[in-house]
Amino acid sequence: MFKPGHLHREHLPDKSDPQTFVYDVHYEVRDLPEKGQVLHLRMDGAVDGKAFSEECELPRDLAFDFMNELTRVAVRNGLHPRFGPILREHDEYDAMFEDIRHKLGLRPGEPIDLGHLPGR
Repeated sequence: MFKPGHLHREHLPDKSDPQTFVYDVHYEVRDLPEKGQVLHLRMDGAVDGKAFSEECELPRDLAFDFMNELTRVAVRNGLHPRFGPILREHDEYDAMFEDIRHKLGLRPGEPIDLGHLPGR
């Protein structure tokens, strides 16, 4: 279930996907004096009954890559990568992406700061 600023997902095991998971993603735009606009993400949930909670921030120019970051959090906490959250209920993630773009005022073709990329 998606509503602006929040995504809730849960899954019970079935033949095609044996894992159980439930998670909530809360997100907001923050203005930080030292970084400018950032997308703040908090993901709380459980994978196969094991609870987790993690927070992270993405610079404005890398906010489009939020699902990559959320997938890393989910996998780090036990979700099998082949059952990644992006594959489920794609329409909800599309709505989340549009909401994030709107909140940050992002436009296609805007440059990214290569210094914001991991490993730099």
